[in-house]
Amino acid sequence: MDTNEFKLNETGINPVTTAGDDSDVYFTNVSNSDGGEDANEASHSVSAAKKKPIVRKKNSGVGKTYLFFIVVIALSMILSVYAVFCINDVLAITKTSSNVTVSIDESIDTTDKAVDMLADNGLIKCKYFCKLFAKFREAYVGAPYEPGIYYLNGKMGLEGMLDALHGNAQTAETVRLVFPEGYTTPEIVDKLVENDVCDKAALLSAIDTVDYSYSLVKDLESKEEVPYRLEGYLFPDTYDFYVGESSSSVIKKLLENGENRIDKTYRERAEELGYSMHDIIIIASIIQCEAGNEDQMKVISGIIHNRLSDKVNYPSLGCESTSDYINNKVAPSLSSTSAHTADYYLKYYSTGSSSTVIGLPAGPICNPGLQAIDAALYPDNTDALYFFHDKDGEMYTADTYAEFKEKVATYAPYLSY
Repeated sequence: MDTNEFKLNETGINPVTTAGDDSDVYFTNVSNSDGGEDANEASHSVSAAKKKPIVRKKNSGVGKTYLFFIVVIALSMILSVYAVFCINDVLAITKTSSNVTVSIDESIDTTDKAVDMLADNGLIKCKYFCKLFAKFREAYVGAPYEPGIYYLNGKMGLEGMLDALHGNAQTAETVRLVFPEGYTTPEIVDKLVENDVCDKAALLSAIDTVDYSYSLVKDLESKEEVPYRLEGYLFPDTYDFYVGESSSSVIKKLLENGENRIDKTYRERAEELGYSMHDIIIIASIIQCEAGNEDQMKVISGIIHNRLSDKVNYPSLGCESTSDYINNKVAPSLSSTSAHTADYYLKYYSTGSSSTVIGLPAGPICNPGLQAIDAALYPDNTDALYFFHDKDGEMYTADTYAEFKEKVATYAPYLSY
């Protein structure tokens, strides 16, 4: 054996040759029992087979991770959008200030029902969240919510709208207004609107359509021949209102005052005279408009009662104030969309000497004070059937038409009777 060959064998490394004398020599420590070339190919195949599954597992894991993050982000975005709507319903950050007219015919006994009503009117989007929020504010905005006409908008926020359904204003700013005796409904409405207490359309709706529980007006229904259903019952006085107060709340203040001031003794006295309280309010409103001062009220009342007691001979009251009410107070407030014209109402209110209205007009012609109501209930005992005023406000009475004409010619010849 050659020495060099022995040394190579001794190391355990055998040379592997390829074709050609100049080919490079490669070394391997892998046993090659079946031949070097096949073993080398098998080694490469095994290596490749091991690598492929590893690559596939790595790509699958990354894909699942991406999908997970996409789902998480999508859910987060959905929840974020919902949260924005929820917060917007409560805080009204981006809400519109456009008003929505909400009419409540019957008392709402739960906050959940009130929230449903707001959702039905498009004022909130996330009603279930709003119901949950309202539970925590029940002490401030809880039920019941009274019937009425309410002008609401999303800018008020959930709590503001629920608070408004209680008749409360959006702000604490107040205004003090005086409604003198004899003020008419159009005058009261205009004064409230001019001082930003509430909306004109809402006030008129509250006057003509809302049912109130006060005994004086609970059975009072709207009539075609009456311009304003609650005329006569908006009690004259000094009131403090909130700026932006609900129309129903405003009207309730006036009605409640009258309910308390026109007490049981007045109502019992009306029954003694054979009149309803509504008739007395009509008589009182005429007295309020016809009298030059308080001292004249009971005398005028006596004359009105005398004529009402003898409708055969005196079918008309002979009072110009009733037609003046339509011409000077109602007519200017009518619009092209009003249900009736002034001429239509005159058929039911004109009680002048040439009028066809027998007895009392269709309704009160102003909102009388307590003095006029008292005079209507306790008239002077007089035989007079006529009265008139001169230009200085002095009043003259007469028992007969001849006496009436004579006194007019003497003390007020400028009058056209």
